Amino acid sequence: MFETGNDSVIIDDAGKTCRITELQSQQELLKAGALQNAILTSANFSLIATDEKGIIQLFNVGAERMLGYQAAEVVNKINPSDIHDPQEVMARAQALSIELGTTISPGFEALAFKASRGIEDIYELTYIRKDGSRFPAIVSITALRDDYGDIIGYLLIGNDNSLRKQVELELYNAMAVVEKANQAKSDFLSSMSHELRTPLSAILGFAQLMESGSPAPTISQKRCIDQILKAGWYLLELINEILDLALIESGKLSLSMEPISLIEVVREIETMIEPQAKKRDISVIFPQIETPYFIKADRTRVKQVLINLLSNAIKYNKVGGTVVVDFITTTTGRVRICIKDTGEGLAPDKLTELFQPFNRLGKETGVDEGTGIGLVVCKRLIELMGGVIGVESTLGQGSVFWIELKLTAKPQAVAISAKPTAVAQAQVQANPQLRTLLYVEDNPANLMLVEDLIARRPDIRLMSAGDGGSGIEIARVFRPDVILMDINLPGISGIKALRILAEDPSTAHIPVVALSANAIPRDIKKGLEAGFFRYLTKPIKVNEFMDTLDETLRFAKTRSARANVDEKA
Repeated sequence: MFETGNDSVIIDDAGKTCRITELQSQQELLKAGALQNAILTSANFSLIATDEKGIIQLFNVGAERMLGYQAAEVVNKINPSDIHDPQEVMARAQALSIELGTTISPGFEALAFKASRGIEDIYELTYIRKDGSRFPAIVSITALRDDYGDIIGYLLIGNDNSLRKQVELELYNAMAVVEKANQAKSDFLSSMSHELRTPLSAILGFAQLMESGSPAPTISQKRCIDQILKAGWYLLELINEILDLALIESGKLSLSMEPISLIEVVREIETMIEPQAKKRDISVIFPQIETPYFIKADRTRVKQVLINLLSNAIKYNKVGGTVVVDFITTTTGRVRICIKDTGEGLAPDKLTELFQPFNRLGKETGVDEGTGIGLVVCKRLIELMGGVIGVESTLGQGSVFWIELKLTAKPQAVAISAKPTAVAQAQVQANPQLRTLLYVEDNPANLMLVEDLIARRPDIRLMSAGDGGSGIEIARVFRPDVILMDINLPGISGIKALRILAEDPSTAHIPVVALSANAIPRDIKKGLEAGFFRYLTKPIKVNEFMDTLDETLRFAKTRSARANVDEKA
């Protein structure tokens, strides 16, 4: 070897000389040729090249394997649209015609139109093999141009999409099964909620009647009634917690996220938690809030979580202990609500088990009732609202449970109309005239309970119907002031009966209140959307029932008075 100029020269075995740069070029050409040959002979994808008119000029090994044709059978004889599903090609032509605003022929033009305009195009169509069998394919089509930019042909690269389609189908079927299971679970929960609440409604309703009856119960009777009510309300709490957890796990729990004032929520909770704290001689200290914190959350669910945490802090505290509630803002735009107790505290190994369902950490044999799922529900609810829950505990000193939620801006004040609302207008002195209440209910125990409740109201006359059809007829004939409607009725449902009453001019003005054991949030939402004035759930809470009845009667009186004014006008 010797050098000449800038190139090295070698003498081969034949005595010929050549430059190293020339050898490198030859090697690169051989490598490129090998690469091209590998592409053309690859069996993993189909490679089809056409001339400018769409007639096939190249049909590689992959295309032969995939489509069952030999190259000699298609080259210079057919175009790619001939081996596509004709119905799909026609549909593509129609879709492109609409999309691009021009008429496109249902042939090779439908396949190549976008590519001919320099638009990248990948489409999914069905290929038809020589034996008539079919398979889905993903095809990429590109226009081939010469040095002057003129189209000299098209290149179609295709892949068998059968496996992907099969996976998609299996995934779709699996999702359908899951959705069906979730729906079945939701239906079961709704049904169980109704079936469990119906007998509880009678137990708690009549117990409340006896408790507040005249003459007052004896000391012995009062002790028995207190135990019935305590056990009944606890059973209702257990049902609610189990249903909440099941709804959360099935993804069916709906939240109403909105800016809410922490000050207002804490004041409401303070009033609700006070009796429990006094009963156990626990001092609960709430913060004196000066900063008006607003968080974006579901108001009802935030109250549920805080009440649960406070109840636990009171329940598992020492006699004469304290519970301190505090707020701490973080640098990440969140507020931490801490609930500190002076109870026994928890060992580190117990903390890891704290948020497990039905795990009461050894308290199962204690005097304090519990389900072991309250904290699990709290954790799920807080996480659904985009927050975090945690605990810090020292054995023998107490625990601090905390939740963090994102702060938000104070909601904009909404302009209040000078015109009073129907409910506001209804705040007038009670009319001494007898009012009529129609109760549509097929359960004798529930009917008896409401009869006994209304017996305490000399200003109300009660009428009843055992099914929706009878209720509609009675409403049309007697025009009651208010209708109390069960949902699950024989014949037609309460929601359908409500719709019929609303469509009848003679009964459309009558407010209808739902009283149902269907107490899952989606059931309540469905009922209110259907047009019920209010939605009460069983078991009946006597004070809530009476307050709702008074509100509805006031509304009915105002609406009736307005209707009379309109008629005279």
